[in-house]
Amino acid sequence: MAYNLLKGKKGIIFGALDENSIAWKTAQHCYAEGAEIVLTNAPIALRMGTINKLAEEINAPVIPADVTNAEDITNLFVKTKEHFGGGVDFILHSIGMSINVRKNIPYTENNYDFTHKGLDISAISLHRVLQIAMKEDAINEWGSVVALTYIAGQRVFPSYNDMADGKAMLESIARNFGYFYGVEKKVRINTVSQSPTRTTAGSGVKGFDGFISYAEKMSPLGNASADQCADYCVSLFSDLTKMVTMQNLFHDGGFSFTGVSQAVIEQMEKE
Repeated sequence: MAYNLLKGKKGIIFGALDENSIAWKTAQHCYAEGAEIVLTNAPIALRMGTINKLAEEINAPVIPADVTNAEDITNLFVKTKEHFGGGVDFILHSIGMSINVRKNIPYTENNYDFTHKGLDISAISLHRVLQIAMKEDAINEWGSVVALTYIAGQRVFPSYNDMADGKAMLESIARNFGYFYGVEKKVRINTVSQSPTRTTAGSGVKGFDGFISYAEKMSPLGNASADQCADYCVSLFSDLTKMVTMQNLFHDGGFSFTGVSQAVIEQMEKE
């Protein structure tokens, strides 16, 4: 059911790759709630994914942008402002990548060139997007920015590798930039810490099925789906959350505050 929560609002969605991605679902939900959208992803991701299918479905232009390249980001905002005839009201940052994970390099043996690349794409990209958005005056007053994260930014999940460092940095950038952009233009910036979700990127983490199974047993409400995360993002883009900023918001069925569940205790006793 749609409520027209985003009627008249305009936004940019970063990171929609295929139908499994949270960014893809969020774009669909934002469109259903009345928003107009610009889609963007790295040129290589555009070639690998099926974003044109989504673009046609929600009547959105696709503007390629490498988030490690300031010129690309500037071009994205300039063209988006031309398309909409002004700034945007919301941005979703759904971007993450670790070469160390892809190459199965253990955390204690990380290749630092790979680490730097991963941090640039997964975290520093948010700073770059916000810095250029501020320079270009691309986000309207009381706009909302959401970046997707994971609880590995606060707790150790061994196989999550240096992606955990990337998420911790991402959350810090959201807090810090949230202060400055809030003072500047009342723009609010939050991170959403989602349950482990079967996305193309998430499935690349070793032992991911174990992540999902454990979280399902630990969470009183069970794991949050990609569609439910999209709904939560819609609420954060809406005017109903105008005073929420600089927060890391757990959307995980209660996993983050559960010490141990009865289901996990029973599982351990069986072993």
